[in-house]
Amino acid sequence: MPRRQGDALASPPPSLDPLGRRLVLLAGFGSWMLSGVQMGLGPLLARPTVRDLLFAGEAKLAPEQELVVLHLFAVLVCAFLLGGAFGGLLFGWAGDRYGRVRALAASVACFSAFTALQAFVRTPGELIALRFLASLGVGGTWPNAVALVSEGWPGASRPILAGVMGAGANVGILLVGVSGGLFGLGVSTWRLTSLISGVPILLAAVMPLLVPESPRWLARGDAPALPSESLFRPPLLGRTLMGILLGTIPLVGTWSAGKWIIPWAAAVLGSTRAGAAAQVWWAAGAVLGSLAGGWLAAAAGRRVTYFAISLLTLLANLALYRFLSPAGAMFYPAVFGLGLVATVFYGWLPLYLPELFPTKARATGAGVAFNFGRFASAPVVLAAAWGLGEATPDVYPRVGEAMAWVYALGMVVILFAPDTSKDMEG
Repeated sequence: MPRRQGDALASPPPSLDPLGRRLVLLAGFGSWMLSGVQMGLGPLLARPTVRDLLFAGEAKLAPEQELVVLHLFAVLVCAFLLGGAFGGLLFGWAGDRYGRVRALAASVACFSAFTALQAFVRTPGELIALRFLASLGVGGTWPNAVALVSEGWPGASRPILAGVMGAGANVGILLVGVSGGLFGLGVSTWRLTSLISGVPILLAAVMPLLVPESPRWLARGDAPALPSESLFRPPLLGRTLMGILLGTIPLVGTWSAGKWIIPWAAAVLGSTRAGAAAQVWWAAGAVLGSLAGGWLAAAAGRRVTYFAISLLTLLANLALYRFLSPAGAMFYPAVFGLGLVATVFYGWLPLYLPELFPTKARATGAGVAFNFGRFASAPVVLAAAWGLGEATPDVYPRVGEAMAWVYALGMVVILFAPDTSKDMEG
C-alpha cells in the first residue's frame, strides 16, 4: 500500500465486518442527508421568515420592502456559508483528534439544536446568529462523514460510495423541496418546521453507541493528530491549496449562481410553491449527478471528469439564465439538467479530497479543502445581492449568469492537480 509522508500506518489496518461497514455507511449518509435538509430549508424558509419578523407576514410587499427581504436573504445565506466554513475547521480537527464518530455525532447535535431554537426567534438578528451556529454543525458533518466512510470500506468500493455520499445532501434537499411543494413552507409554518428540524439530535445521541470507529483512525494509536497549521506548511501545503481551489469552485458556483433559481421562480410566478418546485427539479437531477460523480472519476480519471463537468456546468447555467424563464415550458427540465451536471462535483469531491491527505490529517484536510469555498462564496453572494439596486424578477438571471463563469476557472485549475488514484489503495 503506498504511503505518503506523515501517514503512520506500518501495515494495513484491520477492516470492519459487514455489519460495521453498513453502520458506518448509514451514519455517514444519514448525517450528510440531514445536513442537506438544512441546506434546503434555508432558501425556502428565509423569505417567509423575514416577511413574518419584519412585516407581520404581509401578503404583498412594496418594492422597497422586497429589497429588504432580498438583502436579508443574502445575509442569511452568508451566515450559513461562514458557519459551515468555520465548522469544517473545528469539527474536522475534532475528528482527527477525538475520532470520526464522536465528531460526527457532535456535528449533527450542533445543527439540530440550533435549528430547533430558530422556532423562538423574535428578530432577524437572532435568526442570523442561529443560522451561523447551526451551520457550524453542517460544515463539520462533511469531513467526518466522508473520512469515516472512505476509511471504513475497501478501496474498490470507494468510487461508488463517494457517489452515494455526494448524493446524501441532495436527497435531503429533495425531501425539503417535496415537503415545501406538498405542504407549503410559509409565514404560518416556519416556526414549527424549525422545531421539527431539531429531531436529528436523537441520531446524534445514539451514534457513538452503535457506529464503529474508523479502523484507520484507531490504527494510528497514540500518534497525535496533526495541528491544523501543518496543512499550510510543506509537505502538505501544495495539496491543501489545490484541495481548497477544487472545493471552492463548485461551492461558489452552487451558491452564487445556482441558488438564484429558487427566488427567481418564486418571484416570476408569485408563489413559494414555485420556488419549491424549482428546488425539487434541481435536487432530483442532483441526486443522480452526485451518485455518478465517484464512478465517473474512477472510470474516466479524476482530472478529465472535473474538467468536463466544469465545462458542462458553465454551459448549462448560461443556457438556463440567458434563454429561459420560469414561466416557460422548458424551465423546469432545464433546472433538472443543471442539477444533474452541476452536482457531479459532489460525488467527485468525496473521492478525491480524502486522497490528498494522510490519515492523521484526513478529516481536517478534507474539511478545510471543502469548506474553505464557503469563505469565498459568502462575500460573493452578499456583494451580488447588495449590488442589485432593485428587486425585480429579471435581476436574478443576470446575477446567475455572471456568477456562472467561475466554472471556467475550474477548467484551468484541474490541469495542475495531482493524480491521487493510488494514494489510498487497499
